[in-house]
Amino acid sequence: MADLTQLPLVHQTMFAELAGRCMDAAFDEQFPENGSFMQVAVKGRSYWYYAGYRPQPDAAGRDGGNGATARSRLYVGPVDDPEITSRIARFATIKTDYRERRSMVRSLVAAGLPSPPGLVGDVTEALWKAGLFRLRGVLIGTLAFQTYGGFLGMRMPGAAIMTGDADFAQFHAISRDIGDRLPPIMEVLCAVDPTFAAVPHLGDTLLASKFRNDRGFEVEFLTPNRGSGQRQGRPVPMPALGGAGAAPMRYLDFLLRSPVRSVLLHKGGVPVNVPAPERYAVHKLIVATQRRGDDNGRQKARKDLVQAGVLIEALALERRSEELGLAWMEAWARGPRWVAGLTEGMARLDIGAAAILRRAVIAACAAEGRTAADFGHPG
Repeated sequence: MADLTQLPLVHQTMFAELAGRCMDAAFDEQFPENGSFMQVAVKGRSYWYYAGYRPQPDAAGRDGGNGATARSRLYVGPVDDPEITSRIARFATIKTDYRERRSMVRSLVAAGLPSPPGLVGDVTEALWKAGLFRLRGVLIGTLAFQTYGGFLGMRMPGAAIMTGDADFAQFHAISRDIGDRLPPIMEVLCAVDPTFAAVPHLGDTLLASKFRNDRGFEVEFLTPNRGSGQRQGRPVPMPALGGAGAAPMRYLDFLLRSPVRSVLLHKGGVPVNVPAPERYAVHKLIVATQRRGDDNGRQKARKDLVQAGVLIEALALERRSEELGLAWMEAWARGPRWVAGLTEGMARLDIGAAAILRRAVIAACAAEGRTAADFGHPG
């Protein structure tokens, strides 16, 4: 069983307040007061866009140096997202409070929540400010796992939260249809570390999904695989990612559905979109069975299973087992390949976490009026 302890209520409350303040800061950072918000209908759904003016560079490349501006339109988010819509309603009153947020981050780290290495945090912050999460990008992998402690009100075991890279994902359809884009991705990354360079792909030397600095730190962009023959594993063009492509991956669409908002505890807090923790846990069970059989693959598989087990136990402690069970049911219903991965992944779990997961599935099936045996858990 994982060594989990609940955060004191004061720190749970502080994390929730920090998350809200970081969302406020994102609005203050990205939407100046010289514009306005408007609703736009796209394929039968309403979205918020921001129409404003941005400074034009002068001959020396300085923004606003010649006093000229150009009209711009930025994607904000769905109208039916209550957090976004409420912030738009009180946009004029939102002001940044960086020093207070930085103090809150320090307090939360001192209370036992993880903070990423400086470079990792700086890269994620740069992508946030460039608009990645506004454009519905999602932070995934171990860096996302680091944010679940505050989100769930738990101290997570340290052995499971070390990372040497940063992975981000976006649905291709969102990237194609959103009508907005990041600045050139190399400019964003090189502003953090000028040694970043694109890692060429053997199948496509003109489009990169991975970027690496001179110390071997990697930033990679991923997207769900939409078919077995999709570009034969080559990077997929992603119009919203500032010239970056994305590597197609199986099972990723399940992970990216209905992400949640959390905070990376770096500087004044970096607001991020991350997978729902119950989806992350179920996804890791499957991914663990897909790793290569070499030492590196076995090590990653063990890490996957540790993270899945920690989240399974944390969700139970937070009385969110039914959400976990529903995520399992959804994955199980996707077909034989998913069933095989889930079955093998659960068999490799710690016995305590496996028992919790089984009870969660049985409870979710009962709540939905379904038979647990149809989802791999006979009573």
